[in-house]
Amino acid sequence: MKISIVIPAFNEEKLIAETLRRVSLASTAFHQAGWSTELIVCDNNSTDHTAELARAAGALVVFEPVNQISRARNTGASVATGDWLLFIDADSHPEPELFADVASALSAGTCYAGGCTIRLDGTSFALRWGTRLWNFISRVTRSPAGSFFLCETTLFREVGSFNQELFASEELDLAKRLKQSARKSGRKMIILHRHPLTTSARKMQLYSGWEYFRFLLRTALGFGRTLRSAKECHIWYDGRR
Repeated sequence: MKISIVIPAFNEEKLIAETLRRVSLASTAFHQAGWSTELIVCDNNSTDHTAELARAAGALVVFEPVNQISRARNTGASVATGDWLLFIDADSHPEPELFADVASALSAGTCYAGGCTIRLDGTSFALRWGTRLWNFISRVTRSPAGSFFLCETTLFREVGSFNQELFASEELDLAKRLKQSARKSGRKMIILHRHPLTTSARKMQLYSGWEYFRFLLRTALGFGRTLRSAKECHIWYDGRR
């Protein structure tokens, strides 16, 4: 078994080295299971030292000139040689126990894709309860967060990968298509929950609650049309770090 770990990164020089260190440490759980891994970073047109730092950490670095999360993930996946793809965001830190849970789930042979619950590194009341709400929704609906998305490589390519017309919520779109494709396979989408992924709360700190509310309102009233616009999805694309 081989696991391809794909990390999209846009101007992440402040965080990428530590993320790769934590991912490499967590990967010992796969190696202990007798599996191999490869670490792929997609430099999504960064203007800082993200690519150099990733290469120094031993990652295979590929370049995607169009600044879009879907494209970055797909470009990274296009060079992957593993049996499974594991997409992790550049501001997220998995623990070895989480990867051990992944290994156990894959060894059972009952899943085709999945994700995990998350833990934001912020301490505010709103962040804690917002995260709990998302984790509840994620587990009930079996909807993986984009910061940790696991998928069998052959199935990922069969369903057409991440939708490059979307600038946000591309992971939910892919999860929906995967469920439809694998409905008769007898396998399932899983959401691991014993060891949540720690991910950065910086977006919640860099943008106001009003900005998020306005985006959600415009998305709801526009029946999702905002998700197809980089300008409308500026929270993820304006480069604030």
